[in-house]
Amino acid sequence: MFDDIGMLAREATEWRRHLHENPELQFVETDTAAYVADKLRSFGLEPETGLGGTGVVAVIEGNGLAGKSIGLRCELDALPIEEQTNVSYSSRRSGVMHACGHDGHMAMLLGAAKKLAADREFPGRIVLIFQPAEEFGGGGEKMIADGLFDRFDCDEVYGIHNMPGIESGKVAGVSGAVMAAARAWDLKIEGKGAHAGWPHTGIDSIAVAMDFVSACNAIVARETDPIAAVVISTTQIHAGNNYNVIPQSVHVGGTIRTLSDAAMADVIARMQRVARGVAITKGCEVTFDVQSGYPVTVNHGSQLAGALAAVQSAFGNEAVETECDPKMGTEDFSYMLNEKPGAYLFLGSGDVAPLHNPSYDFPDGIIERGIGVWMTVAKARTAA
Repeated sequence: MFDDIGMLAREATEWRRHLHENPELQFVETDTAAYVADKLRSFGLEPETGLGGTGVVAVIEGNGLAGKSIGLRCELDALPIEEQTNVSYSSRRSGVMHACGHDGHMAMLLGAAKKLAADREFPGRIVLIFQPAEEFGGGGEKMIADGLFDRFDCDEVYGIHNMPGIESGKVAGVSGAVMAAARAWDLKIEGKGAHAGWPHTGIDSIAVAMDFVSACNAIVARETDPIAAVVISTTQIHAGNNYNVIPQSVHVGGTIRTLSDAAMADVIARMQRVARGVAITKGCEVTFDVQSGYPVTVNHGSQLAGALAAVQSAFGNEAVETECDPKMGTEDFSYMLNEKPGAYLFLGSGDVAPLHNPSYDFPDGIIERGIGVWMTVAKARTAA
C-alpha cells in the first residue's frame, strides 16, 4: 500500500509550501481552490468547483466491487495573522497566513488522492472534500446546503487535523464530543461620558465592562460544574481615544465554548443575567447579543474505533495515542458529522508553536504519515 510514499511525501511537501506562500481567507480561496483542482485533474480526476463558495469535490471510483462511499475532508482557508516564522516560503500576502495547518492538510489529502487514484485498490468510492471557510465561516454548513451530500452521497465522512502537543506522527481520537461548540458574544455599554478629573459626574462604561468580565469569570469558577468544560473568553474591548476623557460607549466581545448544548444554553442565560444586573446597578444602557456558532463536534464511536483500528493494523499499536482529551477549539466539521456518521482524528505535530500563533509552521515531517493514514482509513472504511 505504501510503495513510493516517501517520494510522494516529498512532492506533497512542495505543494504544501506553495500553499503556505499563497494563503487566502475564508470564501476568497479562489487561487487555492484552482491549485487544488488542477492537481486533482493531473491525477486523472474530474473535480467540481464552487460548492459552498469555493469548495472543491472529486470522486475516486474504486475497483468496481461493492463498497461504501467514504468522504475525506480538509480545509482551504488561512487566518488573518501576520506571519513571524521567517521560513523561506513565508506568506507572500501581508496579514494572512496558514497558522492552523490547513496547507499541510491539503497536501496530505492531495498526496493520498494521487496514490488512491493511481491504484484504485479498494471497493466502493472515495469522495474528496476540500472545504472553504472553516475558520468561523461555516463553510462546511454552506457546502451541505449547496447539495454536497445530495450530489456526492457519503456513507461515512472523516477529517484529520494536526495537533501540537501530541507526539509527532501519532494518531488520536476521542469518542463522543471531541471539539467544543462556540458562540461569539458582544456587549455594548452606553454610559455617560465625563472628564477624567470628575468621574462622579458620569457613568464609567469601562468600569462597567470590567465588572461584566469579572462576573463572567465567576460564572466559570463558581456557577458551573467544575468537571463541565466551559470557557468564556473576552477577546476584544474598544473604548475611548483620549487620556482625560471617560468614554461614554464601550464595546466588549468574546466567545463561549462548551462541550454540550445544555451547558451553552446555561452559560448564555447567566451572561444575559449579568448584563441586566450591571445595567441596573450602574444605571447605564447595556445590549448583550450572542451570535450563532458551530455546534459540538461529536465523533461516532463505531467509525472512530474502525479508523483507529485500521491505523494500528497498518502502522502498529504504538501509532495510536490512547490517551486524548476533547479540545476546546471549534470545528465546522461538526455539521458534516451531524449529517453522516464518521470521525475527526488528530495527527500529532509534536513540539511546535501553538495553532493560530504567528510562529506556527506545519511540520513537513508528518506529511508522509498523514498520507498513509488517509489511505489506510479510506481503504478500510470503503470495505467495512
